[in-house]
Amino acid sequence: MPEPIHAVSPLATDIPAGLDVDSIVATVRESGVSAPADEEAALSAAVARAEEHGIDLSIVIVPNEPRHDSQLRDLATAVGAREGGTVLVLSPGQVGTFSDSISRVTLEAGQDRTYTGNHIVAADNFVDTLVEDQTPWGLLTGGLVVVVAAVATLTAVVKARRFRARATVPESANRDSGEN
Repeated sequence: MPEPIHAVSPLATDIPAGLDVDSIVATVRESGVSAPADEEAALSAAVARAEEHGIDLSIVIVPNEPRHDSQLRDLATAVGAREGGTVLVLSPGQVGTFSDSISRVTLEAGQDRTYTGNHIVAADNFVDTLVEDQTPWGLLTGGLVVVVAAVATLTAVVKARRFRARATVPESANRDSGEN
């Protein structure tokens, strides 16, 4: 009898110990922020500022450092899967993000500006990154493609003219120049 084939499934999300995702989602759904009471008002201001720019942002504060920073990304993904939008999760020294509308490049640029040790400053820096003008990579890529195509076309035209010029040189010109 043949061995059964076992499917490989992705690893389950790894949420930091002691956190209740359902409770966090309920709090975020209510106010956009899941944080200690003394930080909630300032973090809500960052959420409101993001909203003014059309960004649906939720902020979650985790009181303790997780074993791995990827746990914060998994928590952000779990909250984002239920609530949608963009989720910023901050612990005392690590960060995780999720978004259904903002590119990973922009999220990571925002994350780089969050390592401040202060959740409120970190959230404001993150929002600053999201709302500032972004490099128009699509436009730059399109422009580069046009330039490369123009250079390739110009090169082909020059080569074709040289080939035709050589082909039309009379045989006597080749003899006069000393070629045999």
